[in-house]
Amino acid sequence: MHRQFRILVVDDQPDILAVLRAILTAEGFDVVTAQDALAGLRAAYQVHPDAILLDVMMPNVDGFEACRRLREMTEVPIIFVTAKGTIEDIVRGLSLGADDYLVKPFERSELVSRLVTSLRRAGERTGEGGDFIFPAASIMLDCDRHELVIGKQTVYLTPKEFEVLRLLVRHAGKVLSTDAILTRVWGPEWIGEPDLVKQYIYRLRRKIEEDPDSPHYLHTVRGGGYYFDAEDLL
Repeated sequence: MHRQFRILVVDDQPDILAVLRAILTAEGFDVVTAQDALAGLRAAYQVHPDAILLDVMMPNVDGFEACRRLREMTEVPIIFVTAKGTIEDIVRGLSLGADDYLVKPFERSELVSRLVTSLRRAGERTGEGGDFIFPAASIMLDCDRHELVIGKQTVYLTPKEFEVLRLLVRHAGKVLSTDAILTRVWGPEWIGEPDLVKQYIYRLRRKIEEDPDSPHYLHTVRGGGYYFDAEDLL
């Protein structure tokens, strides 16, 4: 089932790379490894992995900075696999656009389960052209028309509205900071302009929420950012 997926593993410890390679290869994944963040960035550009496992504590460029740079070139799932497991570390990693955060030591089954879940969420089953995203049974994003379909209702979205919604949907249930959203949708030069994100969330709520003042799908975390709740759509 997993042999079609290529996984890039970035860690500066050869023994950890060997363990992760053995686990993933046994599960049928195609594994590519890199021993530092810069090599990982080059590999991501060259081999186009389906998902990336990323350590935090690496020399020169750490995993957090690597994640930020990776998110400028790819939307594939990124999972931190690291010994740094404080709440602050986890929040920082997710706010930079990571899909999940796994703290060492971990169980083999947990690693595989989280990886498979992230691949599914990323929409690997979206069709030949990758033109549709199905985050839940009752919702579809049409990437060609920039339309959102909820049940039988079709909603037209502007290009930027669609990009914001697609980003939140791809990370359903995960809180994305305003700076993370700004970086991914408008570019890093827009960091520090939270009102821009607030305006687009307001516009999206008016289009997709039954009651924009009491949203079911697009939620605000005070001081933290926004998240999309797919559970309400099931």
